[in-house]
Amino acid sequence: MVDSASARKLLAKRLGKRIADRRKSIGWTQDQLAERLGVDTETVSRFERGVTVPSLVTLDNLARVLRARTADLLSESSVEPTDQAVRISAWIASLASRDREFVVDHIERLCDQLRKRG
Repeated sequence: MVDSASARKLLAKRLGKRIADRRKSIGWTQDQLAERLGVDTETVSRFERGVTVPSLVTLDNLARVLRARTADLLSESSVEPTDQAVRISAWIASLASRDREFVVDHIERLCDQLRKRG
């Protein structure tokens, strides 16, 4: 049986890896994630290294900012279908609605064209 201190360390490491993986898949630096969370970069670094476990409120904010479910950040295996979709979502999130539609329309056309070719 795993004692609670060991279980906490394992959870902290797993959570830290999930946060780092998700952040990297979006293409953000620790500085960019820290800015979006309203914390300093060292705090993000401590989370990702598993040195510190975020509070429940911070964990909820992390999930929201990283466009993930809290359960996904805590799970042993990722349930995300593709990291590419997360990256694209992060890229277009700051665009105006009209510009997002423009990008999505072009992606859809490109995918249709590639499927026909394929």
